[in-house]
Amino acid sequence: MLRAVAARHDSVRHAISTRRNGYNFTVLEPRYALVAYVRNPVGEFVEQLRGELHPELAHLAAHVTVLPPRHLPGSELAALETLEEITSHVEPFEVNLGEVETFIPVTPTVFIRVVHAASRIRDLHDKLNIGGLRFDEEWPYMPHMTIVKMGTEDQAQGAYRMSRRRWAQFKGDRSIRIEELVFVREEAQYRWKDLASVRLGSGMAAAKDR
Repeated sequence: MLRAVAARHDSVRHAISTRRNGYNFTVLEPRYALVAYVRNPVGEFVEQLRGELHPELAHLAAHVTVLPPRHLPGSELAALETLEEITSHVEPFEVNLGEVETFIPVTPTVFIRVVHAASRIRDLHDKLNIGGLRFDEEWPYMPHMTIVKMGTEDQAQGAYRMSRRRWAQFKGDRSIRIEELVFVREEAQYRWKDLASVRLGSGMAAAKDR
């Protein structure tokens, strides 16, 4: 199955260019990431809020990033083999979200920190950052759920204040179950394509075409 997935998705080694917001965005070597989509009321909250704060990013699905964007050291096939091997030995688990924070001044990003069981996600990140998925990341990994990345620090400060107010009013369950990871590839700026999914404790699912 892995070879079938790789055959479908290992064709992008050429440059991908697109015009967005009045300038060219070019991917000479695609980046990849590993995410856990959040399809519950918390995810709906984040997606709605992001749409209000930054309408151009409204299409992005709510998610927790397990492996931040990276260039692969080898092929997609090698990355998928690493992914399947590691995740087959990890059981699904639940985490809880804490307060709204920002990465200012490093980046104008507003996010919700993972608090309870954050170490489980951090351990999963460390286990997966090897072999076909290995990458020397610029920043220490911190489990979180991004609300929005704004264009400037001032915009991010405004988004932060609004997000804190709205999150304080959220009355739903603030837990997230981590049970399925999706391997994604950057196609253009703010555009990611689902390549394959894997359920923790099991194996690779059919390739995604989205």
